Amino acid sequence: MTTSIKKNDFIQSIADGFQFISYYHPIDYIQSLHQAWQKEKSPAAKDAMAQILINSRMCAQGHRPICQDTGIAVVFLDIGMDVSWDTDLSIQEMVDEGVRRAYNHPDNRLRASVLDDPAGRRQNTRDNTPAVVHINLVPGNTLEVRLAAKGGGSENKARFAMLNPGASIVDWVLDTVPGMGAGWCPPGMLGIGIGGTAEKAMLLAKQALLEPIDIQLLREKGADNHLQALRLELYEKVNALGIGAQGLGGLTTVLDVKILDYPTHAASLPVAMIPNCAATRHIHFSLDGSGPVALQAPALEDWPDITYTPQAQVRRVNLENLDKADIQSWKAGEQILLSGKILTGRDAAHQRIQQMLAQGQSLPVDFQGRFIYYVGPVDPIAGEVVGPAGPTTATRMDPYTDMMLTETGLLGMIGKAERGQATIDSIAKHGSVYLMAVGGAAYLVSKAICKAQVLAFEDLGMEAIYEFEIKDMPVTVAVDAKGCAVHQTGPLEWRIPVSDI
Repeated sequence: MTTSIKKNDFIQSIADGFQFISYYHPIDYIQSLHQAWQKEKSPAAKDAMAQILINSRMCAQGHRPICQDTGIAVVFLDIGMDVSWDTDLSIQEMVDEGVRRAYNHPDNRLRASVLDDPAGRRQNTRDNTPAVVHINLVPGNTLEVRLAAKGGGSENKARFAMLNPGASIVDWVLDTVPGMGAGWCPPGMLGIGIGGTAEKAMLLAKQALLEPIDIQLLREKGADNHLQALRLELYEKVNALGIGAQGLGGLTTVLDVKILDYPTHAASLPVAMIPNCAATRHIHFSLDGSGPVALQAPALEDWPDITYTPQAQVRRVNLENLDKADIQSWKAGEQILLSGKILTGRDAAHQRIQQMLAQGQSLPVDFQGRFIYYVGPVDPIAGEVVGPAGPTTATRMDPYTDMMLTETGLLGMIGKAERGQATIDSIAKHGSVYLMAVGGAAYLVSKAICKAQVLAFEDLGMEAIYEFEIKDMPVTVAVDAKGCAVHQTGPLEWRIPVSDI
């Protein structure tokens, strides 16, 4: 029997789905993260996981985004061959209209992150379209829809290799994961695709991330086949690397490892790996022609009720009148609560600053003695100073850091994840400091922002330079003025030798 899918039903279902996943974590993720939090022995990692869990509960209550990076829209459609369409639009056009509605929803506006002309002007499309749509025709008369909002921090850590047929997939993963750094905001999942061709392996890795978390059940019952055995081996050995939550060192880096495979050429062993971050966002639903999807909200009781308590020895810092001498005593790994005024700026702003300095132009903002926060916030809604405003990956600003420290008098930086060695050396040379905020806790962080105003580069949208006035913003000293880096020392402390696994 043929099923007719109406245009507006499909569009509204896409819109409702992307709104839903912007503020509701999948419950299996929350349960798995809570279990990991209960077992964690590293104070820094446990603190980071607590912030992620608290942030998630706040977002579920307030219907605001889990992360300021509300992702690029990825859509998988399994279309029954007995499905017909009551529409004058293409499937891509309908999906894009659903994304447009979701990201411009007045009660929960999501950040538009998609840029047109990626190798040229890189101009924001302002509505997060177009989506990335994958279509598969299957037997049947229903439409299966899988939606995911994929953030740039984790997507940028995707890896692919054409291994020799006799090579070890385990060795490749264990060699590759440390080089991915912490910009993908662990703890999360690894999706691994094996076989097919290059593009098929990457697609399998992405699809694997949409599977439910079930590694603990698998550990209890044991493996029934070689792929399950591979999952178990990788889960144990990746966590034994000691990378930990946010790369701070700890017991849990991945909550699960998901693997899909496909037949491949006799001469090939394609392997792709894509991580999912702490802002894991995906949903699956079916349409049968009876109307738009009706999504069931999870119960608030599904979230653990955790209260955030800073470490006992937390340092409280007022940024007003802070100077270079004051930060010399800050130690890598130390927790700080910041208050005062900070500036913001990320990729596009740094690039423009570099161009202006090269041309001898005066900058529109004075960075002397200031801290810069690498962030692209969500637009505020009624009653908010600013929308969710978590950190972006600091490593992308490494090419500009020495310039900022040398030529603008910048005092320090705030972001997420590690810095490269050259940047660490520059921080030490200038007696500067790099602080880390928790990725995946954007709504929680935004509650520390009391005032916000755009100071420069307003045309860059979310990449404009803001001034934030903050009160007790929780951060960790990631690189201190002597060049000690917690993303180097932490994993070394918590790494488990392979012989002990």
